Amino acid sequence: MNLAYRDVRHNLFRFLLTCLGLSLLMAVVLSMIGIYNGLVIDALTIVRAPKVDVWVVESGTQGPFAEASRIPGDTRASVARLHGVAEAGSVTYQTAEVVFAGRAHRLYLVGFEPGRPGAPLALAAGRPIGRSHHEIIADVGAGLALGDRIALGRDTFEVVGLVENQVNSGGDPAVYLPLRDAQTLQFELAPPAARVQIARGATLQSENTVNAVVARLDPNVAPETIAETIRRWKHLAALTQADQEHLLTSSVVDRARRQIGLFMGILLAVSAVVIALIIYTMTMEKLRQIATLKLIGAPDRTIIGLIVQQALALGGVGWAFGLILVLLIKDYFPRRVVLEPINALALAGIIFVVCIAASGLGVRAALKVDPATALGG
Repeated sequence: MNLAYRDVRHNLFRFLLTCLGLSLLMAVVLSMIGIYNGLVIDALTIVRAPKVDVWVVESGTQGPFAEASRIPGDTRASVARLHGVAEAGSVTYQTAEVVFAGRAHRLYLVGFEPGRPGAPLALAAGRPIGRSHHEIIADVGAGLALGDRIALGRDTFEVVGLVENQVNSGGDPAVYLPLRDAQTLQFELAPPAARVQIARGATLQSENTVNAVVARLDPNVAPETIAETIRRWKHLAALTQADQEHLLTSSVVDRARRQIGLFMGILLAVSAVVIALIIYTMTMEKLRQIATLKLIGAPDRTIIGLIVQQALALGGVGWAFGLILVLLIKDYFPRRVVLEPINALALAGIIFVVCIAASGLGVRAALKVDPATALGG
């Protein structure tokens, strides 16, 4: 006879209600794990999109994702001539606030040279950019569809392609456009502003400016070797792909990542306390029944099994319901929620340990009960 199963059947509604509460708590924990993963993946999406090996940026800076970086556009030709460099391309990055269909959209504009590194490699729909001006490829999160026309600066652009899950570290959807158009948007002053600068005697910045040059290397060429060669030029800095990714995770999104991680730890601690209190309360309510079991000669292992099995059942059902709930609603979150199987399994292991530890209070109370309690009034 399984006493835990019979006790659950006897109080089925209360057990299911308790499991529902725990499942909501587990859903929050799983959501935080998914948000944490999504934050890191989003931060690395744009930097991984071009699939390059070396980033060439302005000297004394950490590149366009951490701070301002501006280098001459002809740097790309110099980098492409280096031994070991297979391809090189110029890129620009900027954030823009635009109005489309009566709504404000915050977009991350990525300028690239068609046919060179920097372009999105996989399209979800549509075609690559075929003209040198006024065509864009947008992330589906931007709310744009193929054929839509949107104003960027003083020009109108047509959406010819769509990509998925291309966002910057802040969650803004990416829009890819030809480099010349991106340079005009970022570096060209409006005519009134240009006249003011000229009147002040200021030198207008050349439009042939980019934020970085990216390079793909030949097989068996070490990225650090090319980066070190570029650093010797003094007026430029270089980062390998690994350096760029480390910079993003350890600096740009580090505070947000640590804060979410801390909140996730607090939730796990709260879950452990809640489970412990639930098991302890359920045990205290059954002290008379436990005393009766002792009176008729039931061994301690039977009583311990009753409590531990119920604790594991609560944790297991709560974890399963919570996982199902998160999988059903994760696509409706404003930011990407990435929940890997290993994350769910790791939480299951943690819940298992927490349930075993939390049942300790109940086991201690059950083993201390006097069998004579069963004969009381």
